[in-house]
Amino acid sequence: MNIVSLLPSVTEIVCSLGLRNALVGRSHECDFPEDVLSLPAVTKTSYPEQRSGRETDQTVREIVSSGLSPFEADPDLLRRLEPDIIITQDHCEVCAISIDRLKAETKSYLENADVDLLSVSPSSLQEIMDSITDIGHVLNVPDRAANLVTELSERLNIIRQTVQGEPEKSAVTLEWISPLMTAGNWVPELIEIAGGDDLIGIPGDHSPWIDFDAVRESDPDYLLIMPCGYSIQDTMNEFEALERTDGWVDLKAVREQQVYLLDGSQFFNRPGPRIYDSARILAEIFHPNLFQPLYKGTGWIPAGHSVAVP
Repeated sequence: MNIVSLLPSVTEIVCSLGLRNALVGRSHECDFPEDVLSLPAVTKTSYPEQRSGRETDQTVREIVSSGLSPFEADPDLLRRLEPDIIITQDHCEVCAISIDRLKAETKSYLENADVDLLSVSPSSLQEIMDSITDIGHVLNVPDRAANLVTELSERLNIIRQTVQGEPEKSAVTLEWISPLMTAGNWVPELIEIAGGDDLIGIPGDHSPWIDFDAVRESDPDYLLIMPCGYSIQDTMNEFEALERTDGWVDLKAVREQQVYLLDGSQFFNRPGPRIYDSARILAEIFHPNLFQPLYKGTGWIPAGHSVAVP
């Protein structure tokens, strides 16, 4: 079986199911496990990268409002790869190429190809588990998928049990800096598992745009900055925009030095096997007395600190 995965989380799921060798193609954003970078990238962005967050937001909004897509697929490359199945998503037009856009971009190939299409669009922890199950069934490894779901559930439950009885930590997340967006979907659930209370994000709902007044009125104990698709270094490069915001220094989290930069790209924006790692990162931040800082420097840093060098 030849598999093309056009979503980083799906690529991680496929590899966790022991099917790395069946992968023949990936999206331009699939980068974990690291050896998948040797696979040809079937997609690319339709706009220049290396822009600021505000410029990226404006460009993507203009593209989507014009009925176009921020992503392009290569039908000629797909034809050469001869996949039996292509897996993508229809959760978010700006996160990865959607199944409708894939069909439009590769119509000349798909019309004559014997290939199955699967779309996964989880927005909650349970739906992440369900997507793993669905992928396992389609790829004929249902037992492996069931084992992976059980393992993830058990490991998340260990974190939940470890923090039980500890004081709850109020938190606000920022999934984009300019303009501001807070994290929804599965992130509020991860915060709850780690012993926190997300004051703005709603479990299972799409991540909403917010204004700074919402952050100021919430005045959380912890401010967690995890921009979608951004590494910690990327976030550091744009952090000054937040620090210049009127009222920033008055926030409790800022005064008490409880502002953290998290790797959104590798952890919090990927609904796959590393949701455990994401919950563990949150637990390390909320409860340093209970969890060793295994991910400090790579998955999270306090604002003002340096990122770890591999």
